[in-house]
Amino acid sequence: MKITVLTENTTCRNLPVEHGLSLYIETNGHTVLFDTGQTPLFSENAKALGVDLKRVDTAVLSHGHYDHGGGLAAFLSLNGTAPVYINRHAFEEHYNGEKYIGLDKSLEGNPRFILTSGVTKIADGLTLYDCAESEKLIDLGSFGLNMKQNGRLVPDDFRHEHYLLAEENGKRILISGCSHRGIINIAEWFKPDVLVGGFHFNKLPLDKTLRGCAERLDALGTVYYTCHCTGTAQYEYMKRYMKNLNYIATGDVAEI
Repeated sequence: MKITVLTENTTCRNLPVEHGLSLYIETNGHTVLFDTGQTPLFSENAKALGVDLKRVDTAVLSHGHYDHGGGLAAFLSLNGTAPVYINRHAFEEHYNGEKYIGLDKSLEGNPRFILTSGVTKIADGLTLYDCAESEKLIDLGSFGLNMKQNGRLVPDDFRHEHYLLAEENGKRILISGCSHRGIINIAEWFKPDVLVGGFHFNKLPLDKTLRGCAERLDALGTVYYTCHCTGTAQYEYMKRYMKNLNYIATGDVAEI
């Protein structure tokens, strides 16, 4: 598997950045766009990195937040054929406190969208899981993220999130967007060889709670490539307690 980071909060190549995530993945004979960042910036960086988005045969939106799906309209315009796999709850209303951070509602119902629930096989070796029925082993809360339910804002349960499992050359590689349902839960549920994605720890202090999370993740023996909502300070702190923790920034190419 080869992953090119089109958009992330930081950069390794002096490329423009934004708070968001977009990954171009080459695996199992497929080209997958995983998330589209906050704006069309992912497409500009793709050009700079020699990535032809017209070659994408499958797109996946990890969840219903603007910093992962804000460039969706731009992708639909650039690529006229690839289906887009989106959780069936992704177009529900999502908030940070009282600020709307959901998707562009005008895109809802696009015929190229494939709405997912439960387990969705994309192709041989590529499967999406929403883990809606999986029991959480640890719950750190919603970090102030909300959803609208019966006209009221309530803590988000992140039912709109799903995860891409790629099985290639005997490896199980899991791709997550922000891991809102808990990176420890997700890592324990799948026990992948490699896990790529944000940990959503950027609001956690550098203390024994974060250290405990790092040690628990490390104990699984998984190799991690993290980014975006993990937080750079949190990454540096966790690195002290994890043998196989790596950071991927805009412009990075990871060969897994």
